[in-house]
Amino acid sequence: MTRLSTAVRGLAVTVAALLAATAASAPARAKPEPKAPRDFVALNSVDPTIIEEIRYLTPHNFVGGPVDGYRQSLCILTRPAARALHTAQRALLRRGYSLKVYDCYRPQRAVDHFVRWAKDLDDQRTKAEFYPNVDKSRLFADGYIAEKSGHSRGSTVDLTLVKLPAGPARPATPHHPGPPLTPCFAPQDERSPDTSVDMGTGYDCFDTLSHTLDPRIRGEQRANRLLLKNTLEGLGFVNLAEEWWHYTFEPESYPDTYFDFPVSHRSLAGRR
Repeated sequence: MTRLSTAVRGLAVTVAALLAATAASAPARAKPEPKAPRDFVALNSVDPTIIEEIRYLTPHNFVGGPVDGYRQSLCILTRPAARALHTAQRALLRRGYSLKVYDCYRPQRAVDHFVRWAKDLDDQRTKAEFYPNVDKSRLFADGYIAEKSGHSRGSTVDLTLVKLPAGPARPATPHHPGPPLTPCFAPQDERSPDTSVDMGTGYDCFDTLSHTLDPRIRGEQRANRLLLKNTLEGLGFVNLAEEWWHYTFEPESYPDTYFDFPVSHRSLAGRR
């Protein structure tokens, strides 16, 4: 082999090594975030009068902090579900009430976050408020946590009623460190403050008292639950019997699809 051939071969090896090193050090191209289908909308674009308090963006929820996939305080739903809520809101406004939503579309990554939290038996920060009578090891078996949620299909909403005029929104407060927590089924003036009417328990209360028609819920609390239930069921929503706040609009637009786009305006922008 001539000196020239040896030099050329050496140069080629050097160039190849440099290219390999560059490729290895180059940052991986970010995978584009999934987008919502065209018939998903921001609820406030359909009815801006409905109050939104998206709990999973805040520290005040059973996980104890912001949940994966929630980028903005925004309720996203399929258009038919949003329109049905608009109709419900018009009827309730005439009676001196407003709807308030706690959660709407929920990305699969948020559900995965719930699953990881439920499996971490050492994390008991929120037990005193959200599941005081339930052993955390029972959350899956008792049906409080699951690996799939109807919220991820886009037509399910968690909501309550607010008596008008509504008071100021309650600030999100972390669970640790902070004041002692009060059980979610305590009397309303002892529970974590909320602008809603008294439904007998707080939102996301992991207890049988949260069952919509639990016979222990009576008087004004029962009347409030029935006002919400009767209003929504008359417009095509179906209540989950174990949760007074949980309603699904039927027929669902995507009964078999679990989406994972983030809760943000960007997920709705630039759709084809």
